[in-house]
Amino acid sequence: MKWNVWFLLIAAACGMSSVASAGSDSGVYIGGSVGTAEVDYSDDDPDFDNLDIDFSDDDNAYKVFAGYNFGLVPFLNLAVEASYINFGKYEDEIANVKSKVELDAVTLSGLLGFNLGPVGLFGKAGVVNWDGDFKSPFGNASESGTDPAYGVGAKVQIGSFAVRAEYEMFDLDNFDVDYYSIGASYTF
Repeated sequence: MKWNVWFLLIAAACGMSSVASAGSDSGVYIGGSVGTAEVDYSDDDPDFDNLDIDFSDDDNAYKVFAGYNFGLVPFLNLAVEASYINFGKYEDEIANVKSKVELDAVTLSGLLGFNLGPVGLFGKAGVVNWDGDFKSPFGNASESGTDPAYGVGAKVQIGSFAVRAEYEMFDLDNFDVDYYSIGASYTF
């Protein structure tokens, strides 16, 4: 009978240590990711001759990020994350004229995630401050703004190292940007 009690106590302690380690990825983290950004631009009422503009392209993109995971509750991640994203360079024809766009952005987001052992799922929402440079034979222009940003992702974490896959959506005035990425992070 005593052996059964000791066995149950040891099994419970092992179970508690796995619960405690589920929230142990709290603290400062840094990381980066690479992926593909798809840009769609539409403007039904530009300043010249009521010409409808539709512009879409995709390019390689990258992101660097840093954040802080509060780790308040096991199985639950609550974090704040800032990132710089280079969305790449895009080309498409507008009125049979080649036009180019370059986009980059800085984001600030809140993350809410659930740990399911070493695998975790998370959602994020925040703001994006973006800058775009436009080049065409009609002239060059720059535009910037601040808009909402959203995303979902999954991660696999082993100790302080995590691999994450994400989908992020940005609605930048007349631009819609979808960013699919895979990356890694390290928690200190």
